Amino acid sequence: MIDRAAREIAERADTDPRDRHAVAAWLFVCCALLFALIVLGGVTRLTHSGLSITEWQPIVGTLPPLTDTDWAHVFAKYRATPEYRQINPDMSLDAFKRIFWWEYAHRLLGRAIGLAFLLPYLWFLVRRRIPPGYAGALFAIFVLGGAQGALGWYMVQSGLVDDPRVSQLRLAAHLGLAFLIFGAMFWVALSLSRAARRSGNAALRRFAFLLTTLTFVMVLAGGLVAGIRAGFAYNTFPLMNGRWIPPGILLLEPWYRNLTDNMTTVQFDHRLLAWVLAALVPWFAWSVHAAPDVDPQARRAAAFFVALLVIQIALGIATLLLVVPLPLAAAHQAGAVLVFAAALNASHALRR
Repeated sequence: MIDRAAREIAERADTDPRDRHAVAAWLFVCCALLFALIVLGGVTRLTHSGLSITEWQPIVGTLPPLTDTDWAHVFAKYRATPEYRQINPDMSLDAFKRIFWWEYAHRLLGRAIGLAFLLPYLWFLVRRRIPPGYAGALFAIFVLGGAQGALGWYMVQSGLVDDPRVSQLRLAAHLGLAFLIFGAMFWVALSLSRAARRSGNAALRRFAFLLTTLTFVMVLAGGLVAGIRAGFAYNTFPLMNGRWIPPGILLLEPWYRNLTDNMTTVQFDHRLLAWVLAALVPWFAWSVHAAPDVDPQARRAAAFFVALLVIQIALGIATLLLVVPLPLAAAHQAGAVLVFAAALNASHALRR
């Protein structure tokens, strides 16, 4: 086993640097596209557009309605949904088109990312330009991308029933998987684009991993906040309507339902995670800068992590106080991706 690992390391060292940088550049482009998709998904949710397309047609659905007959057909399917009957009974065709195009753009960009990943992957694979040890990981990322599309439709299905509301658990899962795919691509791209370094500080590596995990958990908590529209409650800061711990946190039975279904608890948890990160990330950055056995790259990564977290928290507070305006809410979702990327960057800079 040790000999095999040594051979893989040697093979990676012998790989043409141009191949490594070409594959890394492609993955960074895919990360940028996925970043745009995550932000567009947030806009789709905020504009209540996610249930406007009532079928999952990965191939046929690539073409939008092109004629008045096509639009009438698509609109008739929407009018048969509980969302139309219960929430938008007076919606006109022009109003429907506005929400349709957001969801269509979201799905089309998802398909485009699939092609932007698959076609270069096959080209690199056939030309044997993928560095040894990475082909399997890249194929696994592609499989996760396919699973993400299926999970997105599974999420939409939850809102096409009697209660026209997407399940917040499925929404959080859909968002979480998008972040995992982003993280996997970003990590591989960093590994291919950076020279191998060794950091002797195991404690800082563990600290960075903890912060990356907490950032991901906060993203999931944000998905729950969005799913039950908890951001429209308790629009005060730092207190929640005058309380640090508002009443009603354990209102539901059994108790664990409060973690996903109680607007008070869900928003409180999201705030609490933000406070924890606001305390730990500057501590981490100070520890990195004070440690003698880390290189400047890790110090820069830690400082960047702090800066992006400060901006993200400010965006979150502004979004809350102004009662979730679309531009700020979309910026807050974009900020979540950037903070997660900064956490991964810091962790990678401290890797063995």
